[in-house]
Amino acid sequence: MIAAYVRVSSKAQELKTQKDAIQRVCKARRERIATWFEERVSSQNERPQLNALREFVRAGRVRKLYVFRLDRLTRGGVCEMLNLMNEFKVNGCQVESIADGFGFSGPAREIVLAVLGMCAELERAAIAERVTAARRRIEAGGGTWGRPPKVTEKQRQQIRKMAADDWSIRSIAEEIGLAPSTIHRVLSQKPTPKSSALKVKKKPLSRVAVAPFH
Repeated sequence: MIAAYVRVSSKAQELKTQKDAIQRVCKARRERIATWFEERVSSQNERPQLNALREFVRAGRVRKLYVFRLDRLTRGGVCEMLNLMNEFKVNGCQVESIADGFGFSGPAREIVLAVLGMCAELERAAIAERVTAARRRIEAGGGTWGRPPKVTEKQRQQIRKMAADDWSIRSIAEEIGLAPSTIHRVLSQKPTPKSSALKVKKKPLSRVAVAPFH
């Protein structure tokens, strides 16, 4: 069968661009994708769809695999890319890349794969550097890196008030629209003291009698 593997780095990204490009090429060649392996995960994390694809290939069920670019399969460097592509070749699977513009069946196959693997590794390093630089810039400006807090301070106060009024965690969750685990986490945290509550009473200055100077 003919299969395709598409991947983006996060759930917020779309696979449509990769899928449309692959489908256009297949239509021009009068081929049809029988199975799509779709993944929304970083290349550094566990990828169950890639593992499933490799099982299909090892079983001899995939004769041709389409990818948008080889770095969708791996960004682990030259060695990882060569090993993966060799695994596909040994099991009779031909890999077709839409955007790379190179074939992988000629005498220069290993050289082409090595260059593409090195480019993927350099791109991953460049992304890591850009993320680190952005984090330092935001933190230097007094900002906070990462996703915004899931629960606002107003919601925290409301949760604690409802809990004090004997509302159950499930009832609070349904009322506010948050998960019960989030409600439990808020209630297990100590409330942040307000600056107004930290006022210190100033003691009146005692008057000291001063004898007249003669």
